[in-house]
Amino acid sequence: MIKIIQDLSSNRSEIFGVETAKKDVSSIVSEIIEEVKKDGDGALFALTEKFDKAKLSSLRVSQEEIEDGVSCVEPAFLEVLEKAAKNIRAFHEKQKRQGFELSEQSGVVVGQKILPVERAGLYVPGGTAAYPSTVLMDAIPAKIAGVERVVMTTPPDKFGKINPVILAAAKIAGVDEIYKIGGAQAIAALAYGTESVPKVDKIVGPGNAFVAEAKKQVFGQVSIDMIAGPSEIMIVADGKNRAKDIAADLLSQAEHDKMASAVLVTDDLAFALKVSGEIEKQIPLLERAEIARASIDESGKIIVVRDLDQAFEVVNELAPEHLEICLDEPFRYLEKVKNAGSVFLGRYCPEALGDYFAGTNHTLPTSGTARFSSPLSVDDFLKKTQYIYYDKNALERVCKDVEYFAKKEGLTAHAKSAVVRFEDEQ
Repeated sequence: MIKIIQDLSSNRSEIFGVETAKKDVSSIVSEIIEEVKKDGDGALFALTEKFDKAKLSSLRVSQEEIEDGVSCVEPAFLEVLEKAAKNIRAFHEKQKRQGFELSEQSGVVVGQKILPVERAGLYVPGGTAAYPSTVLMDAIPAKIAGVERVVMTTPPDKFGKINPVILAAAKIAGVDEIYKIGGAQAIAALAYGTESVPKVDKIVGPGNAFVAEAKKQVFGQVSIDMIAGPSEIMIVADGKNRAKDIAADLLSQAEHDKMASAVLVTDDLAFALKVSGEIEKQIPLLERAEIARASIDESGKIIVVRDLDQAFEVVNELAPEHLEICLDEPFRYLEKVKNAGSVFLGRYCPEALGDYFAGTNHTLPTSGTARFSSPLSVDDFLKKTQYIYYDKNALERVCKDVEYFAKKEGLTAHAKSAVVRFEDEQ
């Protein structure tokens, strides 16, 4: 049963401060990474057989396998993938940026170049579920950024095959290479390279605790997007909504993971009780009822607030991954949102639109990190290089200032490098 909280002052630790216990997998992941660094492809073959029960003859998915996989996908679903990809491209094209150059002072040019990383690695989860949406969301921004080599890893089934819908999404998104590896070993391969798998500059994509820990451990060797936690949804809704709609939206995230968090914030206690009852009706009807049940019982909450101003105080303190604003004139409330990954406005905008189709990215900050981080975007695949040019007269105008500043920091060689060019002339 979902918890209903009416007194925020006495329940703040329960609402804002609970940490879910996590299994420590750091030592296991560290061993896997070292094994891949030492034995390369050999380790990947052995670990894939150990964890995925697949005995592979090749790590890379061949072009023939890709075409065969795509041919198995229903034409209607291929059409939906193409529509989704078109929307994702249109949204992310707007994120492209140009460098700049300033030359307002005589003899001085300063500027910034914006360049893509050369190689990006995409991790796509496998196992019991296939996520073609993750392929589109991660690969399309990389290609728009101009990444030359987009490398995807995803675990195979026990027959050494990749789900056809994953292959179809990869082809539509423009993925350059696909490898049949998953888990921490895939992250290690992308970070350090093996005989077959190229070393990349950035790794993006969600995964289980082992994948998240591996990304954490290889950070610094490569860049990563984020350490993603369990999925979250928060809905701000009033009593004008239908309880069945709000319950369905809460369960859309609860079915992801037993550790997922589904929270409703409302100023109407009677509506809160209706939603609670509707959740109980809908859970048994779900294919993933066991997962949704565990999520709702462990982390589900309905927070009853005194008014909508307090509702948005709760929103900004929790900084949810997904935020639905199911109110009249929802754009009026958008300005109140300071911390959220992605915002869904109005009574006809379920979070599933963002997961699959609208075009906004679904790789989002979790666990309150929306306070300081952002959704995956084209920017994640870009790097910036500064440049400076001073001619002789320009340097002469400022060299005493540079000397003075450097000496204040006790760095006399820095100071000397500025003035030495004019010593012989004096």
